[in-house]
Amino acid sequence: MLTKKGKYGLKALVDLAQLAPGETAFVTEIATRNNIPKKFLDTILLELRNNGILRSKKGPNGGYSLSKPASEIMIGQVIRALDGPLAPIRCASRTAFEACDDCADPEACQVRLSMTEVRDAIATILDNMTLTQFTEGKKGASALLAEPQAISLS
Repeated sequence: MLTKKGKYGLKALVDLAQLAPGETAFVTEIATRNNIPKKFLDTILLELRNNGILRSKKGPNGGYSLSKPASEIMIGQVIRALDGPLAPIRCASRTAFEACDDCADPEACQVRLSMTEVRDAIATILDNMTLTQFTEGKKGASALLAEPQAISLS
């Protein structure tokens, strides 16, 4: 499930994606426009900067901006940076696998196998959706699932 942190991060990125090239925005401006608590947004934007998604500049002409074009920022990368693995349960994660205490055989566990399929479907959509597509609402989930494409299982 997407946390508030992930949701607020996505809202901030949509806000920044709408800026003119070279333009920046201060945290206070982004927070006000999107009804996000400033202190919480400070932490979120710092994490996005540390993950290479944003850049920041200090001073009167400073603020935050995207580190690369919105067409090169994948929504899956953003969510992983803020919320961690995409899998609905730890035992279905490709990057942060953790066996369940109550499971004798994870390889045969039907819950794990089914949740791995869910995780793969989520990853297929989010790892192939750019911030541009997300911002413009051009591609729905059904269109992404219908198109043949390489699946990143990271």
